[in-house]
Amino acid sequence: MLTNIEEYFPVTQYVTPDGEITVTDPSVYRLDLVKKMYTSMQRARLFDRKAITLQRQGRIGTYAPFEGQEAAQIGSALALGEQDWLFPSYRDHAATMTFGHSLISILLYWAGRIEGCIPPQDKHIFPPSVPIATQIPHAVGTAWAEKLKGGEGASIVYFGDGATSEGDFHEGLNFASVFQLPVVFFCQNNGYAISVPVSKQMRSKTIAQKAIAYDMPGVRVDGNDALAVYQVTKEALERARKGEGPTLIEAVTWRYGAHTTADDPTKYRDQSDSEARRQFDPLDRLEKLLQRHDDWDELWAQEQSKKAEDEIQTAVMEMEDRPPADPTYMFEHVFAQAPQSLLQQKRTFEEKGV
Repeated sequence: MLTNIEEYFPVTQYVTPDGEITVTDPSVYRLDLVKKMYTSMQRARLFDRKAITLQRQGRIGTYAPFEGQEAAQIGSALALGEQDWLFPSYRDHAATMTFGHSLISILLYWAGRIEGCIPPQDKHIFPPSVPIATQIPHAVGTAWAEKLKGGEGASIVYFGDGATSEGDFHEGLNFASVFQLPVVFFCQNNGYAISVPVSKQMRSKTIAQKAIAYDMPGVRVDGNDALAVYQVTKEALERARKGEGPTLIEAVTWRYGAHTTADDPTKYRDQSDSEARRQFDPLDRLEKLLQRHDDWDELWAQEQSKKAEDEIQTAVMEMEDRPPADPTYMFEHVFAQAPQSLLQQKRTFEEKGV
C-alpha cells in the first residue's frame, strides 16, 4: 500500500488564490488568453445564475448548476482544437459554450426540446449525457475511429468523481490504454457525487492514481486555476494527437450550489463551508491576476458583463418564442423499432395525458 500516493500526484497550480503566479516561465501569463478566460467564465457564471432563476420560475425544467467549476471547464475547453471532440455530462455547459455551442441550444435542452442536443454544424459536441459515465465509452469509440481513419482529432470527456465508481469509467480507460487512443479523461472532482462524499466512494486518496492501473499518465490540477487547467489539458491533447495515448486528469474543484435544482445540499453538507470556499473562487483569481499585472480595467469588465447579459437575455427570449416541447418525444429516438410496451405507454399518454 502506497501511503504517500499524494506525493506522486501533486496538485499542479500556476496561480494562487491571491493571483500570484507560482511558476517561473514568463510565457504562462498571456494577456489575451487570460482576458479570454475571464470573459468566458464571467459569461458562463451569468448564464448559470440565469438558468437557475428560469427553473425557479418554471420556465425551464430541472437544471444542473456548475458555479465554482468554471475554471475547470473553460480552461480545458480553450485548449481544444477545431478538429477535437467534446463529450459532456449534464453539467458541462461552460465547456460546451466555450467550444462553440450556442446559448439558445443549451436553454432549449433544459426546456425539453430535442433541438438542444444539436451542436453547430462545424462543432464536434455530443449531447449531454445524463446517465452517469455513459459518455466515456462514446468518447473512447470516437477516438478509436479517429485513429483508424488517420484523423487528427482527439476526444475530451468530462465527468465527475462519482463516475469513477461506474463500470463505464474502467472499461473506457482500459480500452483506451490497450489501443493507445487519443482521448483525455477529464474528471472534475468536486468532492461529492450528489450526497456521497469521495471518502465514502473510494479508498483511493486521489482519482489521478487510478491511471496507474491502466499504464497512462495521471495528473492532478487545481481545478480553480484556469491557467493550470489549460496547460495540463493542452499537453494531454498534444500527447493524444501525437499517438502517445490517453491521459487521466483530475481537476480538484468545488461546486457552490446544489447538485441540481431538485436537490437540497444542506441535507448532506455544511453550506457555510461551501460559501467559505469562495476565497478560492476561480473568477476572482483571474481578476486578482490581472490586477497584479496592472491589466485590470473595471470599465472593461463591466462592458463584458453587459455584453454577456444581453446575449443571455436574447437567448432566453428566443427560447421562449418556441412552442413548448412535445412530450411524446420521450418515446422516440431510443429504439430503431419500438417495443410494444413502449408503444402502449405512448398510447396511454396520448389518451390520458399521463
